[in-house]
Formats: sequence, C-alpha cells, structure tokens
Amino acid sequence: MDVATVRLFLEVLEAGSLSKVAARRQTVQSHISRQISDFEAGLGGPLFRRTGRGVVPTELGERAATRLRSWLLETDRLSEELREESGKLLGEVRLGVIPSAAHPLMTRLFERLQVEHPGIRLNIAEAQGTELNTMLDSGAVDMAILFRFNRPSGHEERLLSVAHTYLISAPGDELTKEATVNFSRLSGLHLVLPRRPSHWRNALDEAARSLGFALVPVAEVDSLTMQKELVAHTPGLYSMMGPYSIAEELRRGRLQASKLVKPDLFRHVTLAFPKQGKLSPACRRAAEIIQQLVGAWGSQLTEPIAGDESGHAPAK
Repeated sequence: MDVATVRLFLEVLEAGSLSKVAARRQTVQSHISRQISDFEAGLGGPLFRRTGRGVVPTELGERAATRLRSWLLETDRLSEELREESGKLLGEVRLGVIPSAAHPLMTRLFERLQVEHPGIRLNIAEAQGTELNTMLDSGAVDMAILFRFNRPSGHEERLLSVAHTYLISAPGDELTKEATVNFSRLSGLHLVLPRRPSHWRNALDEAARSLGFALVPVAEVDSLTMQKELVAHTPGLYSMMGPYSIAEELRRGRLQASKLVKPDLFRHVTLAFPKQGKLSPACRRAAEIIQQLVGAWGSQLTEPIAGDESGHAPAK
C-alpha cells in the first residue's frame, strides 16, 4: 500500500472536497480524482460519495479511514526508528504557514537545513488559519505556524510571537502619521476587510460593536496582497493587518501604518503540532530551528533592520 496515496485519501476525507485538496497541492482536480478512483479500485469499493458540495465518506470509507490512520502512524514510527539508526536526519518536513510567516522565516529555515541537514526536504503549504487547522488535524502537515487569539498552553503549541494590529493607508495619510490611533477613529472610514467567514473579521467586527459602531467595508477581499495593493493605490482607503504582513511595504515606503489601541487587538503566533502522533527527528529539528530563528530576532517573524531606530516601525 502506498503511503502517499493513503495520505491523500485522509486529506480528502478531512477536507470534504477534491477541489480544495487539488488547489492546496497546486494540481488539477482530475489528477486527485484519478488517484482516489485507483485507490478505491484497489480496495474493492467506493470510499466517497459525491455530492453537490464535495465528497462524504461511504461506510467503507469510514472503516478504511480508522484502520489506515493507525497503519500510517505505525509506518511513520518505523521509518523514524530506521532513520535514527542511520545516524543522519533524513526525510520530509511538511509545514503549513500563514502568509506573513513565509518570508524571511521559511527562507532562513531552508538555508539552515541545507547547511546543517541536507537530507531534510521541506514541503511548505501556505494557507489561512482555518485551513491550516484542518490540514494539521488531517495529517496533511506535520506542524503549522498560525494565529491564535488565546495564548497557547500545553505541549501541542509553542508561542513564537505576539502580533499587534495596525491601521494601514497610502503614504502621506494624516490619520496614520501618528504612532497610535484609537479604534473608535475607524467609524465612518472607507475600509477593505477580509471576507466572511473569518475569525479575524469576526474579531474586528466585535471590537467595533463594543464601541457602539459598525465597520462598513467598501471592498471585501481574502488576499492580503490585494488588500495592500488597493490601499497603496487609493488615498483615503484603509485596512487592518498585523506587522509581519506589511513589514516589507513599510520599508519600501509603499504603505503607512499606525498601531490600533483602545482596544489593543493582538494575536499570538504559534508553532502548532498534531494532537496525535509523534514528530519525526527531522520535524523536531526543523521546529527547533524555527524557534531559534524567531528568538534571535527578538520574538519577531522578521529580521531586525540594522540601524533602524524608528519608533514607528510596526514590528516593534
């Protein structure tokens, strides 16, 4: 039985959609469908029932998932033991990251591994929090860097950083010239916000409601890149983001930002591990390097800029 196909089956099961898995793996849906069909043929029956909204497991699919999860854990455990006996760190590390953690953190991680452990191969998926949680629970990734509203506790997550929230605008805007701006000043502003459903959008809306007003977006956009481009090219348009999403644009002078206060909305950036199963030696080493890099950068996801003494830098 092929390990990669078993992982694919479990990933489709958790996602409930062939198209979502295809997009996540950057391939066409027909390729995923063909692999699942071949797997079903090998097991002697359909594992999924197709619906208008995606796929749901059949009775055979449910039974197969229960047994294959156990088989996969045991197979991974055996592989880890054999690798440890070889004396070298080898294997694939499947890592899910929020967009703002992609660079420079992943770049520096790759560089370190190439020098110290060239036998470790990175497999990085970029996604938003809800999808990363699903990928982590399904075993599609070995660990994930994501946002949490509550400070992590226990062995399943490690706190990397705390990200405050900034009001961003085009350069020269009067409102964002100051180091801080009260959240109440957002009332009546032209805003571009993330689309619902979104935990982050819910938090922003709730903060506004607590102050007696509602956020009224003129545009709703999922892509952080598109949000930033709209704001950079439209004077009088604003959005709200964490510091790591806008660090590069601020350095280049394409955006201007002011920290939101009263309330101070912040999220915890965590390194999350699966609730079940054991990390391979390669995964443990990659996790250690991630924590070392962030610690060396002052608990930030971006490298400090030499000679930057500005008190208005968002990563502070």
